[in-house]
Amino acid sequence: MTSAPTGPARPPSAEASSRPAAAVFALDGAPLDSEHLWEEMWTRYAARFSVTWTAEDTAHCQGMSAQEWSAYLAERAGGAESAEAAERAVVDGMVEALEAGRMEPFDGAVSMVREVAGRVPVALATSATRRLIDAVLARNDLTASFGATVSSAEVDRGKPSPDVYLEAARRLGVEGTDCVAVEDSSNGMRSAHAAGMTVVAIPNPTYPPKPDALELATRVADGVPGARREILALLDGVPQTAGSAR
Repeated sequence: MTSAPTGPARPPSAEASSRPAAAVFALDGAPLDSEHLWEEMWTRYAARFSVTWTAEDTAHCQGMSAQEWSAYLAERAGGAESAEAAERAVVDGMVEALEAGRMEPFDGAVSMVREVAGRVPVALATSATRRLIDAVLARNDLTASFGATVSSAEVDRGKPSPDVYLEAARRLGVEGTDCVAVEDSSNGMRSAHAAGMTVVAIPNPTYPPKPDALELATRVADGVPGARREILALLDGVPQTAGSAR
């Protein structure tokens, strides 16, 4: 697999000169309420080997591809099992949480995605594994809304590198600079910005993005309703309002 090219970065205070031709969503945190479950599964796995998983560990792993976080997790757990075994255990736990109804979209997120998909092509760019992506979209009847779905496991580098976002745009047949990206995490914002996308940030109050990452967002929304307004405003070519961006 060849490395994805690095996309041109958009100045954080600038918006595209034309309306976005496509939208790219993350999965965890936007639109899915699942960041806390990843932390739970990583913590549970580490505890099996009497290792205390910390908030710093979580922040380090957020946005990483499965290959990356599983290697880190296996090492933190003392190397008793392989990275593949660590990944399998965590993803099994995530799928079980999904099936138990513990992994639900934020209120209004499903309708937001469908509404945007009715306007422009939509893709998913996520660090989740393919097995989890497909299960989440099927459970929420969103499979048909996405013209492309890309896991970080399918590109060379996870977030904050731009690979997963550039690949999502490529599969939609557009340039990264023609897309609006919706993100909640520090590494996700860095990734989408590095791909040249206009970033709409939905800061996660439990796992707030780093200030330097948030500065990369063109518009900052307060939850899903705010994100919906900002995305539709961009698609309609409506200038940003005071307080909606940096």
